[in-house]
Amino acid sequence: MITYSTSTSASDLQGILSLQQQNLAVNLPPDEVLSQGFVTVTHRLEDLSRMNDIEAHVIAKDGEQVIGYLLAMTVQSKADFPVLIPMFELFERIQFRKKPVADYHYLVVGQVCVDKNYRGQGILDQCYEAYKNRFKDKYDFAITEIAIKNQRSIKAHNRIGFREIHRYNAPDGVEWSVVVWEW
Repeated sequence: MITYSTSTSASDLQGILSLQQQNLAVNLPPDEVLSQGFVTVTHRLEDLSRMNDIEAHVIAKDGEQVIGYLLAMTVQSKADFPVLIPMFELFERIQFRKKPVADYHYLVVGQVCVDKNYRGQGILDQCYEAYKNRFKDKYDFAITEIAIKNQRSIKAHNRIGFREIHRYNAPDGVEWSVVVWEW
């Protein structure tokens, strides 16, 4: 039976890390990266724990196994992830509804992933529903950025209701889409 909740234990966080490692682009064959999607950033247990102490991550579990997750990241976590500082700086420059994103009280979807054996069953949709229910009264919207080459993720986020507000090329040549989900 699949359940949706927030991460409450070290075991939950370890489950997130295990699923993350299985789906890092650098750990997947190129054809799977294109067809199944991927995650980009590697987290440490300490990082996930600090983030979770601020806002708990949403997880899907089959029994005790974490089979999906949506990480919750606030501006407070900015300094913990140097690789993401440019994203937060970008939020100070790009506009959403005629004012800088940074002027809003927003929640960053730090990363999403569903175990490949559970894809196509609506788990991501249910995770996002739990995410919205948990955070809609505290934050104006959820925001994230997705590599354009990750078309599976782009399509899934469009289906959920995310809309692109900005697109840019990173210094490494990767094209990114910044998307917002208004509750």
